Amino acid sequence: MLTALLLLAGVLLDRLLGEPRRAHPLVAFGRLASWLEQRLNVGQSRARGLLAWILAVLPLTLLAWGLSTSPGIGWLLSLVLLYLCLGLRSLAEHARPVAAALRAGDLALARQRVGYMVSRQTDELDEAGVCRAATESVLENGSDAVFAALFWFAVLGAPGAVLYRLANTLDAMWGYRNVRFGEFGWAAARLDDLLNWLPARLVALTYALCGNTRRALVCWQRQASQWDSPNAGPVMAAGAGALNVQLGGAAVYQGEVHDRPQLGAGRPAQSGDVERALQMVQHGVWLWLAAAVLIGVIGVLANA
Repeated sequence: MLTALLLLAGVLLDRLLGEPRRAHPLVAFGRLASWLEQRLNVGQSRARGLLAWILAVLPLTLLAWGLSTSPGIGWLLSLVLLYLCLGLRSLAEHARPVAAALRAGDLALARQRVGYMVSRQTDELDEAGVCRAATESVLENGSDAVFAALFWFAVLGAPGAVLYRLANTLDAMWGYRNVRFGEFGWAAARLDDLLNWLPARLVALTYALCGNTRRALVCWQRQASQWDSPNAGPVMAAGAGALNVQLGGAAVYQGEVHDRPQLGAGRPAQSGDVERALQMVQHGVWLWLAAAVLIGVIGVLANA
């Protein structure tokens, strides 16, 4: 029951405070990761990449374990660590300005705002492209920055959430298939895939329950395997199907056009779908919290 209450409190704290505006620990972690990469990323070595991952992640995970087991205040420190691992309010703060710019007809501003959310080039996107990019980002980052952190906290407590969040950050920094990171970032990409495998499928099911369930399940089954990411595929296919919209399609990354498969079914994504995707993520979070509390109550009654 304590875990369920901490999950609820962590989400409420994130909603109240949002991400720290100054000195976010992940910023310091990013500097550490860059320092390690500069010194170890030589010779196209997977072993060096794995070593860098271990040096970056394991000491901080052990520190989180030590803090979470501190006598008397371990629960409070666990709550703080969970809060630092969540990004639900931050996701809303990035998505809503895109939707607002689209409603105002300011395509230039919408392109700029969605550029803060995605890695693709956005300066030549039309309105439909901006809508697709923002909606895809909400669905995928809802899984990565919110649900997966909640999952690992529920399974392993604060150390689990910290382990996942740091691993996901390293994947975002090192997990590229290019000359610089193709070998060095291999471990970061594969370990993030491993940690996200079960949470992503639970998120896909959650999105299905929060929208057009039948269409979401069909899109998940038929389309997920076509996507290049084993975890983003189920999440985005189910999310698009639940919203009754089409996502995917061509996108430009670093000057190269990537012909991505279509996800979902129905009409093309529109400006209102950015907010609808965000609402679906939020509703899914409350569904998870309700399930956690229910499981906690059942556990208490079983031990009474």
